Amino acid sequence: MNHDPFLVKPGSKVSLKKDYDPGYTGDYTDKAAAQEKLKKGVERLAKYQDVLYAQNIYALLLIFQAMDAAGKDSTIKHVMSGVNPQGCQVYSFKAPSDEELDHDYLWRSFKALPERGRIGIFNRSHYEEVLVVRVHPEILQKQQLPKSALTKNIWKQRFEEINNFEKYLVNNGIVVLKFFLNVSKEEQKKRFLERIERPEKNWKFSAADVKERGLWNDYMRAYEEMFSHTSTEHAPWYIIPADHKWFTRLAVAEIIGDRLSQLDLHYPVPTDVHMKDLLEAKKILDAEE
Repeated sequence: MNHDPFLVKPGSKVSLKKDYDPGYTGDYTDKAAAQEKLKKGVERLAKYQDVLYAQNIYALLLIFQAMDAAGKDSTIKHVMSGVNPQGCQVYSFKAPSDEELDHDYLWRSFKALPERGRIGIFNRSHYEEVLVVRVHPEILQKQQLPKSALTKNIWKQRFEEINNFEKYLVNNGIVVLKFFLNVSKEEQKKRFLERIERPEKNWKFSAADVKERGLWNDYMRAYEEMFSHTSTEHAPWYIIPADHKWFTRLAVAEIIGDRLSQLDLHYPVPTDVHMKDLLEAKKILDAEE
């Protein structure tokens, strides 16, 4: 699959409505064919993750952002379904706690970073600080910031801080991939109604979801500026069509697999001492009756 239609080029001006179709499925018109390809992609990820864990040099950080009901949870569930749970950790970012508000806004992201050899997944992330907080500027008042920080340049300053943070991660062996699941307003409405009408999905719905939907245009503007300022060579953004979940999952799985294939991943080579121990252990086991 060609990833170029989804990649946000660094410094480019982004128009979600003009340039990114939430219903796009590329060459796939057959859901079954895409699901079969996804199955192979999941198997591929499982193999890479095994080597990543054994080598213990790199880590992978996957960041997912989206409007409500875009399919973040289900994408994570299906794409990572073949990965060994020991080598994967998911962190869902909710409203900051009192403890988190007593620290800088990147503190909780630092706390949740994956160890070497592991895949870390952020379901929402530090990008909430330039999205939700920007759409609801009253939240800034709860962050106990000095007056000198509350200027008209605060968002550009945060973009720069986030870019520096992610560059630091990459420099230290953490590969960063960022995905925005681009669901249309029409599809979101359908999914909201499904959550309301199906008892087993009622728990997923909150009245606040509809209130946030009323701010759709504000969120789109915030996202567009965020993409333009924070999609970098070292930590790119991918805007993934999300009206068809089967395509969303396939696109995400292929992008992750292709990025891992570019790393120098290999199983650790035994030292001479370790090899000697292996041969000695084999000799003992072979001698057993």
